[in-house]
Amino acid sequence: MITSEKKSEAIKSLQANTNDTGSPEVQVAILTERIKELTEHLSNNKHDFMARRGLLQMVGKRRRLLRYVAAKDSDKYLEVIKKLGIRR
Repeated sequence: MITSEKKSEAIKSLQANTNDTGSPEVQVAILTERIKELTEHLSNNKHDFMARRGLLQMVGKRRRLLRYVAAKDSDKYLEVIKKLGIRR
């Protein structure tokens, strides 16, 4: 589970203003942190298939959000993937 400190750091890295906690860019940042932690968990627990399913669902949701951001503003999309270190 992602800690509140990591979550607040992810939010601060991409928020547009101080009250922005739900924009697609912020949601992608939070999902990226959760995906990183779950990937680390799965490297130690290879037979945790429910966690693997959750990971795949999170990756799919992040992909859909990124597709939305790319369609809305391509420059913002490139900025987001560069900040988070996500492949295209």
